[in-house]
Amino acid sequence: MKILRNVARLIIAPVFIFSGFVKAIDPLGSTYKFSDYFEAFGFGFLMPLSLVLAILLSTAELMIGLTLLLKLRMKAAAWALMLFMLFFTILTLIVAITNPVTDCGCFGDAIILTNWQTFFKNLIFLIPTLVVFWQRSEYEPLYKIRTEWIAVGLLAVSGMLLSIYCYRNLPFIDFRPYRIGANIPYSMKIPEGMPTDEYKTVLVYEKDGVQEEFKLDSKVAPWNDTTWKWVETKNILIREGYEPPIHDFTLTSKEGYDITEDILSDTGYSFLVVVNHLEKSSKKGLIAVNDFAVKAMANGHKVYGMTATPFHIIDQMKDLKFSYNYYTTDDITLKTIIRSNPGLMLVKEGNILGKWHYRNLPDEKIFEQNPMSFSILQVQKKRNAEFSLLITSIVFLLLVFTRYLKSFSKDL
Repeated sequence: MKILRNVARLIIAPVFIFSGFVKAIDPLGSTYKFSDYFEAFGFGFLMPLSLVLAILLSTAELMIGLTLLLKLRMKAAAWALMLFMLFFTILTLIVAITNPVTDCGCFGDAIILTNWQTFFKNLIFLIPTLVVFWQRSEYEPLYKIRTEWIAVGLLAVSGMLLSIYCYRNLPFIDFRPYRIGANIPYSMKIPEGMPTDEYKTVLVYEKDGVQEEFKLDSKVAPWNDTTWKWVETKNILIREGYEPPIHDFTLTSKEGYDITEDILSDTGYSFLVVVNHLEKSSKKGLIAVNDFAVKAMANGHKVYGMTATPFHIIDQMKDLKFSYNYYTTDDITLKTIIRSNPGLMLVKEGNILGKWHYRNLPDEKIFEQNPMSFSILQVQKKRNAEFSLLITSIVFLLLVFTRYLKSFSKDL
């Protein structure tokens, strides 16, 4: 039983840690998912709470996973685990049946699962959950109660701080197709041999007020019967084909011109200002981005605005005095490109070279040297700092839980 309960604990703990971590580093992604659910189920009045709930959810998952892994407050952790799994197993069953959204978002953008896959995943992990809950009183405490609660509190605060940091900056691990280094045109292509969407064409005819559908190859279709009147032709999707990672990247001008290809084939540097909704974006951020755009254009670079805001609303915001033109893009695409409203993306020949939150736009040094070199150096510095933080955190955990690691080897 000792082996069984520890194996069950070590199976479910990493799942919760991973799920909580990918949500914690991308709180806006979870916020959008909460908003989708609230809208689908008619709880629109709860949308203002989406961000808070996103942070609380990721923190709760991290806490459950880490407390199980480190054997902290096991009775409380087992109860939290059981209630969490029961609630979300029932919820995912309802979502799988009703299908209000196509992706549950349980693993953020790291792993995309269908609603039925999510439900069956929960059923599988419900088994080790039941074992942990059943054996919750048999786990031997490693520390005093006060020490364990202090550790739990530190884990909770760390989880929330991680989410807040990534919300105020950008996710330091980007699982989306618009990550730095991606080539947009390449990601928009369908590889040779991949299946495409399959449709069934149906013709609707009407006679004596009664409508009837006929297939194209139907032998009884009234093609030459003048007593039947054609109503419409339906193209019904019967099987989805391969969908490229990027499929809705377009920029359309006020006059209706598509300039997407012009930007993606441009051999120069283009800064794309990404604003999903101008009226909902940070005014301070818009001013900061506009100031940067003025400097970028003065140094010979091009700047384009991308937004889902209708042009008549853009015209009403002339007080902001944009130094660049805005083009329309799909709202979901804009939210996928960058987790900032507004945000800035650097592109050259379709390659994404840099992305910045409006709170940490690049300084003027980017114009004193090659923008590509500046962006690469900045990414390297950021990754080095994050790697140092990760190593420091691991060393700290090893020092704090040395006693646990020694006793862990005895348990198994």
